[in-house]
Amino acid sequence: MDILTSALSPWGESILVRISWDLFWAALVGGVLFLLSHGSYMLFSPHHKRASDDVDQLEAAHASLPPRIERHSFVARMFHWVMAFSMLSLVFTAFLPVVGVRFAWVQWHWMAGILLTGAIIFHIIHATFFMDFWSIWIGPKDLPDAKAEILRELGADVDAPKPGKYPLGNRLYHLAVLVAGLGAISSGILMMARVRTPIFERDPFWMSDAAYGLTYVVHGLTGVGFVGMIIAHIYFALRPEKFWLTRSMLFGTISRREYLEHHDTKRWVANK
Repeated sequence: MDILTSALSPWGESILVRISWDLFWAALVGGVLFLLSHGSYMLFSPHHKRASDDVDQLEAAHASLPPRIERHSFVARMFHWVMAFSMLSLVFTAFLPVVGVRFAWVQWHWMAGILLTGAIIFHIIHATFFMDFWSIWIGPKDLPDAKAEILRELGADVDAPKPGKYPLGNRLYHLAVLVAGLGAISSGILMMARVRTPIFERDPFWMSDAAYGLTYVVHGLTGVGFVGMIIAHIYFALRPEKFWLTRSMLFGTISRREYLEHHDTKRWVANK
């Protein structure tokens, strides 16, 4: 399987042009194989859930909590759905022509890219000043929890504390999207110099052919990365045991019982 595509410049130099489209098919097939393998694994996983009796006791001890607890504000939910729309638009406009669907995709692609860029800039400001900024990040403090989760999945009888607002898997996914998103946005803005838009004056010679080639490779790699991440995200959003999280992204709240069953009340203090 080829990974990168090269071509000769007018001066006879070999330069990168883009990624090989084999990587797109690899990401697509890999995403499907992940769904099948994870679904099969979940049939045999012990599913370490907090016991129903324990949740009953927690509900009795936290009776002062409201029946519904806000997990995502209206602004946070709107950002999520705007980002989802822009990312899906970017992926479809980028890769539908690869599979043979021909249309004037360039304009729709860069417009979706501008929408994604604006949404992420807004989110950075909103998360920094109006949300618990550090709750989504991972660090050395998460290593004991990760180790305990792995040991439990391997059958060991060890305690694994419940997470705060965001489980480790959510935070790892957030980090992956951050890296891929910054790569896609920065390379996409550089590529817009070759496209006629009302935002930039077209200047195809602003960078050398070699620099443009490297930019296209970065943009392509982040694009195929998003293919796999989107498949995984939709899959987990639709899984029955995770649907309470999806519902909270639609309506903003979770029940008191869901809060007590899935979260550590000291790590995430409800409604704060």
